[in-house]
Amino acid sequence: MRKKLTGVAAVPVMALAVMACVVPPALAEEADPEPMVTPSVIPEASDEDDSLAAALPKDTGGPQGAVAACDNPYKKWTEITSKKAYFIPAFWPGTSYKDGPGGTMVVRVEKAGKISASITAGSEAELSNVIASAKAKVDVTIGAEVGITVGHEYRRNVTNGKYGHLQYGSWGYLVGWKKWETTPDRCRARVIKSGSAKVPTREVGWKYSETAS
Repeated sequence: MRKKLTGVAAVPVMALAVMACVVPPALAEEADPEPMVTPSVIPEASDEDDSLAAALPKDTGGPQGAVAACDNPYKKWTEITSKKAYFIPAFWPGTSYKDGPGGTMVVRVEKAGKISASITAGSEAELSNVIASAKAKVDVTIGAEVGITVGHEYRRNVTNGKYGHLQYGSWGYLVGWKKWETTPDRCRARVIKSGSAKVPTREVGWKYSETAS
């Protein structure tokens, strides 16, 4: 048989709601944060995830103050920070010529080969991620390498008194990049690597220039 409580003061409904939302500091500290997954087994974020760099506050390395753990997922992603048109030459015989002074140059590719992407020394492991991001954000024709075949004859008149230079290569890009990850508290984004890369496209051809000697 239930006992009837007496002598209990009535508590306003609003006060009860406030009390229900207050968590004692001791209890909040006892809760274990979600365990971190080993970064080495976490894949790069997909294209739709790389907006995290813009959405999350940046970790500048300075004091951040007491911040409770957030529920953002742990991610790594590569962001292209700059791009510039850049001619990537082929470096084998039969792809570079000089003639003059004056006259007409008639050239052709004499040997097949491949022009490959390159990245800042020490960041070779990041190249595939940089290429994938640049392909999605800069130019769909970007790739890790482009094949060059024999042929592609080209004719060019050289200015009188000048020397003409013709170099075969890929009309690619010089891109700047940063690799990000969410911080251990899952509340911010921080840069873990950065650098530049030269990435070729499928657009190939001859580049002409002149010198006085």
